[in-house]
Amino acid sequence: MKKLTYLTLLAAGLFALQSCGNGQKDAKQTADSLNKTKDTTSNAMNTGGIAVTSDDAKFATEAASGGMAEVALGKLALTKTSNAQIKDFANMMVKDHGKANDELMSIAKTKNITLPTEPDSTHLKKAADLEKLKGTDFDKAYVDAMVDGHKKTLDLMQNEAKDGKDAELKAFAGKTAPTVKMHLDMINKIHDGLK
Repeated sequence: MKKLTYLTLLAAGLFALQSCGNGQKDAKQTADSLNKTKDTTSNAMNTGGIAVTSDDAKFATEAASGGMAEVALGKLALTKTSNAQIKDFANMMVKDHGKANDELMSIAKTKNITLPTEPDSTHLKKAADLEKLKGTDFDKAYVDAMVDGHKKTLDLMQNEAKDGKDAELKAFAGKTAPTVKMHLDMINKIHDGLK
């Protein structure tokens, strides 16, 4: 019993020392780290393991972080823009990405994948930068961010739909990709109209 207590205290001490030296991680990095420590060879629900490959888990954390950012930036746009097209687009972001986020959370729960609780530091910085802008400056920066974000998200979804190993995550990505493509087409039209 003393040996077990000693080993537990030693492990806790080492963990504390390691976490002190790592610097501050954002929510996505923390979720990725937690997922890496889970055993992918065991039954997820009975042993605490993860039921997908590390690449599939990384897809899930990246998709979750991006999805939460789309919702948050959409809500910000609703308070900052007077452009009707941007308001319509922002409402669509909140609705569509909110729905996709809920679906991804449900899949992640059954696979024992830890998802981030907020967008990653890159998305949080983008939100902070946009928060400082007003009027047409905000509109242009928001639209640019949406074009860039949707290009990356479309690539992410298409790659997972093609190369993912987990059937549910592949299906999610395949089903989500056309919606993201539609968003990208719409935001590109809005972008062209702002010039």
